[in-house]
Amino acid sequence: MEVVIEIKRQDDATSSSYFQSIKLSLEKDNLTVASLLRQINASSDIKDVEGKEVPHISWECSCLQKKCGACAILINGKPRLACDTFLRDNMKAGKLVLAPLSKFPVIKDLIVDRSIIYNNLKDINNYLEEEAHLTDKNTDTAYEASRCLMCGCCLEVCPNFYVGGDFYGAASFVPATRLITATGAGGAEELKREYREHIYKGCGKSLACKDICPAGIDMDKMLSKSNAVAVWKSFFKR
Repeated sequence: MEVVIEIKRQDDATSSSYFQSIKLSLEKDNLTVASLLRQINASSDIKDVEGKEVPHISWECSCLQKKCGACAILINGKPRLACDTFLRDNMKAGKLVLAPLSKFPVIKDLIVDRSIIYNNLKDINNYLEEEAHLTDKNTDTAYEASRCLMCGCCLEVCPNFYVGGDFYGAASFVPATRLITATGAGGAEELKREYREHIYKGCGKSLACKDICPAGIDMDKMLSKSNAVAVWKSFFKR
């Protein structure tokens, strides 16, 4: 199988980006994008379509088993995990376009700085200040929320999220749901206040995050659970 891989490159955070196209003849079509990137980087004699050398492609990976979210990139314009995206299912006329997630600062090539995700979690006080209790009512919600990979795919497609904005997106409300539902109506008051300010007020309920989530998290369920405790029960309590 002959394919053209078009990769958006950037040497560092301050340089301009450019595209480099590589034509390859592959014996198998069951490769993942992650396997393809590893194969390209392992070859010292690969040239691009203009005959130029292909420098080492910088990208992130860890588990390569759809568990860590590190390899999230844009594949043909959609945020996907490189380890879970197969060439045979995503080629367009023999072409594959790879680029870094667009809503985060680029560090190099396909690597972006996603520290805003963790900074936002700290900003909304997403940690326990008191004991939480799992019950038959909230165990399923806690388990569902714990599957979040923090990959950033949900933020890439969210129409209301941008770095530096007041809306923190699904990458914040899913982990927050786990704590809010575990502490119940009378706990985690600071977290609930920040939730109302940075999540409830800004969410347009497009649920694009649900459609793109690699872990398949039920986002509308997470929203309804956390809104019930952090917004409506708190409202009636006040």
